[in-house]
Amino acid sequence: MTGSDRSARAVGLAAVAGLAVAVLAGCAAQPAAEASPEGAAAAHDGPRVAVAYAGGVLVIDGETLEVVDDFASEEFVRVNPAGDDRHVVVTTSRGFQFLDMREPALTEHVVPAAAAGHVVRHAGRTVLYDDATSDTTIFESAELAGMDDELPESQVVPGVEAHHGVSVVLENGQFATTVGDETGRTGIRVTGPDGSEIAVSADCPGVHGEGAAQNEALVFGCEDGALLYRDGEITKLAAPDEFGRIGNAYATEDSSLVVMDYKDDPDAEGYLLGKLALVDTEAKSLTTAALPEGIRYTWRGVVRAQSGEALMIGSDGRLHVIDPATGEITASHEAIEAWDSPSEWQQPHPAIAVVGEVAYVTDSANREIVALDAGTGEVLARGDLPEVPNEIAAVE
Repeated sequence: MTGSDRSARAVGLAAVAGLAVAVLAGCAAQPAAEASPEGAAAAHDGPRVAVAYAGGVLVIDGETLEVVDDFASEEFVRVNPAGDDRHVVVTTSRGFQFLDMREPALTEHVVPAAAAGHVVRHAGRTVLYDDATSDTTIFESAELAGMDDELPESQVVPGVEAHHGVSVVLENGQFATTVGDETGRTGIRVTGPDGSEIAVSADCPGVHGEGAAQNEALVFGCEDGALLYRDGEITKLAAPDEFGRIGNAYATEDSSLVVMDYKDDPDAEGYLLGKLALVDTEAKSLTTAALPEGIRYTWRGVVRAQSGEALMIGSDGRLHVIDPATGEITASHEAIEAWDSPSEWQQPHPAIAVVGEVAYVTDSANREIVALDAGTGEVLARGDLPEVPNEIAAVE
């Protein structure tokens, strides 16, 4: 990071403070389990994968796929990269707990939240959203990497009305957040560094999920399409179907193209999907692409590779490489056994994470994890797991 980058990010965080932000220093921080400055310096360097299971989290070596450690936790936890290449955020009933992947150690650093929700990484910041209050907690991602005895200083943007939502802080200090209440979610609102409203839209029923594309274009899913925020304006991108629910965005900041999940049948049973939504943030367009018969996916099964292509673990057990412009499958590689839809979204089923051009795929039915070269499909390693894998997150 250059000096100008640091300055820009510092200014951005200072600007967010203008939104009646409460400062939170060392929130709920206690000494990290077995962590020390010396330990951090000597900690493992290389990819690692966090695998959540019913009752805990496994830390897996990203090269050998051997289990490095096993940490007991709650019956259902979620895992997300913290954005600092060292930690994974584990969402529990206590809030957002930091798992040090290098030591490794499930630390006692917890950001309290009654309903810990989305974790967003963008513009050098890690943003945590509490669904119970709609409060947004913002960290400098780089500062998380160096924490030991306590959490670094964070800033909190108080929520207005509690709902299941998400927030993003842009490089220039603009703050985008969802709008909703206990009756539902309706859209997004963007404010400037001084707290003044820049743009607002209530034209997004069931707003869910976000993605940041090239030139800080933001997309949010709706039940009838998506919202695009770019250059101070919000544009509604209508779905081609009367019901066209989008709930997750698979974006990369190096591309103007965003791949999103897509459901056009509100009465469909199970969680398998057969179409993708494709958003071009430059052209301000939304199209859909149907997958071949026999290939389905869930929201947990799509990521973007370093090359910009989308990677999908299909219900046929193969890793599919997808052109984000057309939705066409350009290559398919054998990965795991074929699988069926879970009956509930929380139930274990195959998941995918990526570090560079290495894709990590879990096989819940066989308690296995496999690493593949996303470009060639070569299986780099396979590993047996002592527990049934659920969600996964990888750090480089």
